[in-house]
Amino acid sequence: MKELIEYIATSLVDHPEAVQVSLVDGEQSSILELRVAKEDLGKVIGKQGRTAKALRTILAAASDKADKRVALEIVE
Repeated sequence: MKELIEYIATSLVDHPEAVQVSLVDGEQSSILELRVAKEDLGKVIGKQGRTAKALRTILAAASDKADKRVALEIVE
């Protein structure tokens, strides 16, 4: 799932070298932290958060197969 979010984020931004995805593991859930360049933050969030919501929807579908809850945080 980490690679999936990293691939999608690098496709969206102007500075793909600045994309970092880190995984914070828990017992029943995990958090994926997405960091991008400051100039690309708006591209990852999208108008009214639509792109971020779509990323979270894709992540939820992928995490259902793994039987583990995964949340996405977009960090400045």
